[in-house]
Amino acid sequence: MVSTDRFLAFAAMSLLVIVIPGPSVLFVIGRALSHGRRTAVATALGNVFGSYILVVAVALGIGALVERSAAVFMAVKLAGAAYLVFLGVQAFRHRKDMKVSDMEAPPGPARGDLRTVVDGVLVGVTNPKGIVFFAAVLPQFVDHAAGHLPAQMLLLGLVPISIGLVTDTLWGLGAAAARSWFARSERRLSLVGGAGGFAMIGLGVTVAATGRAD
Repeated sequence: MVSTDRFLAFAAMSLLVIVIPGPSVLFVIGRALSHGRRTAVATALGNVFGSYILVVAVALGIGALVERSAAVFMAVKLAGAAYLVFLGVQAFRHRKDMKVSDMEAPPGPARGDLRTVVDGVLVGVTNPKGIVFFAAVLPQFVDHAAGHLPAQMLLLGLVPISIGLVTDTLWGLGAAAARSWFARSERRLSLVGGAGGFAMIGLGVTVAATGRAD
């Protein structure tokens, strides 16, 4: 249904876009610094789910509306930015609650992981970089003559999703490893957690201030 050359071309384009750290990568790093490896992986998983929701929206024609309407795009962008700031403030407020002993404790309840995944989904689905990429770039790689355009988009959309899952997870694990090194001191661990919170706040402000590329 999707020719090999189009598939490979889109994979190359996706890799070029994804290797440049964007909101999703910085969000995963911020969560890793504030909460550790488990949260980083769950956040990366949520991010790719959110990104694939954008793929589905584009395949159904909704993504084009969001990308072309300045008002709708602004609303989505500001919602994502506000949520990033909220999560950053929460991480900063609770930075002193982190203990070295907590890092050695058994994993928390599944509900905590689910909430973390949902956080990642919300950030992924409101990511301006993802909205523009999937709405403006993805449709260019479908074969109109072959028909079944929504199915082609859904299939092609799995390419950047797979790449993003691998790269975001690696970024998160790397940041979590650095956090583990700092965890020898609870004071330093608190500072790292605060840095993660500040990173998410700064990311939220940056997303809100970034204009749309027309």
